[in-house]
Formats: sequence, structure tokens, C-alpha cells
Amino acid sequence: MASLNKVMIIGNVGTDPEMRFTPNGNPVTSFRIAVSRTYTPPDGERRQETEWFSVVTWNRLAETCNQFLSKGQRAYVEGRLQTRSWEGQDGQRRSRVEIVANRVLFLDRRATAPLPEEIGEGVDLEDVPF
Repeated sequence: MASLNKVMIIGNVGTDPEMRFTPNGNPVTSFRIAVSRTYTPPDGERRQETEWFSVVTWNRLAETCNQFLSKGQRAYVEGRLQTRSWEGQDGQRRSRVEIVANRVLFLDRRATAPLPEEIGEGVDLEDVPF
């Protein structure tokens, strides 16, 4: 029987990406992403829940994420879930579920030129090119 391990999320990047290199020289970048949902329970009061995910990217995708992603941006992440385990300094066994991404889309448009701090008096807003 076939099996499937695939996850797709859209959320806000919660930490600036951190890139490091394996002993073989392969780049790996990790960051956190927050995914929120709003719902209304039977009591009628709207509530919001946020789930945090750890994302890991490798090789060229790692370089791209490190270069173009930053905290606060919206992103689409597609990949697979992987559980990583280790022993902490206190001797306790720890584990973390991560998304190993094979696709990341940057959903926010970046400004192509810095916007002026303020528009001075006498400037007609029709003349502003954006």
C-alpha cells in the first residue's frame, strides 16, 4: 500500500532565517512560521488559535530562503513532516516535529524602491507614480 507524508501551510515567518552548513558544505536554513485560524465556538465569541511550525530547507532553497525571507513576511511552505530526536544537556530525551520543505513561495511583494518618508506640501498626489 502506498503512503503519503505531505504538508502545505501558509503563514507568517516568525523568525529571521538562520543558515548554517553541514560538515560536507551543504547549506541548511531553518525558520519558524506561524499559522493562525479564526473560529467561532458555540458561545459566539470569535477566537483565534496560532500554531507554530519549524521549517528546514536544504541546498539552493536554503540559500534562497536565507536571502529573501525575513520575519513578518507571508509564505507558502510545502514539504514533509520529520521528527528529530536528541538528548538535552540535562539528559532528557527531546524531540521536535519539523517541516522539511521542498517548496517555499514568498507571498509578500517587496518594495522595488524606498518610499519617501513623507510627501511634502504642494505635491499633487496624482503626480506620485505609485
